[in-house]
Amino acid sequence: MRISVAVITYNWPEALERVLAALAVQSELPYEVIVTDDGSGPGTRELIERMAPDYPVRLVHLWQPDDGARMSRARNRAIAAAQGDYIVLLDGDMVAEPHFIADHRAFARRGCFVQGSRVLTDAASTRRMLEQAGYVPGFFSRGIERRRHTLRLPWLAKLYARPHVRRRGIKSCNMAFWRDDLLRVNGFNEAMTGWGREDTELAARAFHAGLRRRDLRFSALATHLYHRTRKHVVDNPNDRIVEDTRARQLVRCEFGLDQHLSEFAMAPADLRLAPSASRPPYST
Repeated sequence: MRISVAVITYNWPEALERVLAALAVQSELPYEVIVTDDGSGPGTRELIERMAPDYPVRLVHLWQPDDGARMSRARNRAIAAAQGDYIVLLDGDMVAEPHFIADHRAFARRGCFVQGSRVLTDAASTRRMLEQAGYVPGFFSRGIERRRHTLRLPWLAKLYARPHVRRRGIKSCNMAFWRDDLLRVNGFNEAMTGWGREDTELAARAFHAGLRRRDLRFSALATHLYHRTRKHVVDNPNDRIVEDTRARQLVRCEFGLDQHLSEFAMAPADLRLAPSASRPPYST
């Protein structure tokens, strides 16, 4: 199978550089990396163009205008554009361990999606990661939380990967689906904008469609770079969409992935191949 990695980003090119560099030195490379950009300024495009000539796999940049947080739309565009059979969703502040792709491949199973984990860093640890190329905190490092997720133990990972339908702990920062399963449920719900819950709603529809969840622990490791979060939004309207999806046992969302399939009937350009002068500044 071909693995596409969809990396969502917004105006943090320093973090994105670490993310792309980590994906470029995997023990098993993905087929392609798609950076899906929710309205970043020119610095992000400049970074990707600078990295593109020496990048080891197909590298794509999709950009949409900055019109508030539209993560669902950005991810759907990446899924629509993907040339792979299997989609690994990764946030643009998640630095993958060298066996990240190989582990995701090993745990891919038909009829399931995969929920990965992450190590959390504090501001000082993140600053060191951004300033020192190649530095990643280990189990005994200061300034991290959930340090058990620094341990790669594939034999133990198999015990955690038994399929189930539990709802807790859904997070799209490190998640993987078969592309045809995402097509079946129509991807992320674009009625959900602003902060959060679009991954929880997607997982609910995946369960309604008969998919099961496999938790990927002690494998496919990634370290999350610290930033401020809006996690504790009060009266989040996206919560009501999640509740409605569950109450009506919905499988497909109305505004989703199918809106973008015609745009990417032809695969978007691989930035390694296109001369810089011939590229448009953005692709909307």
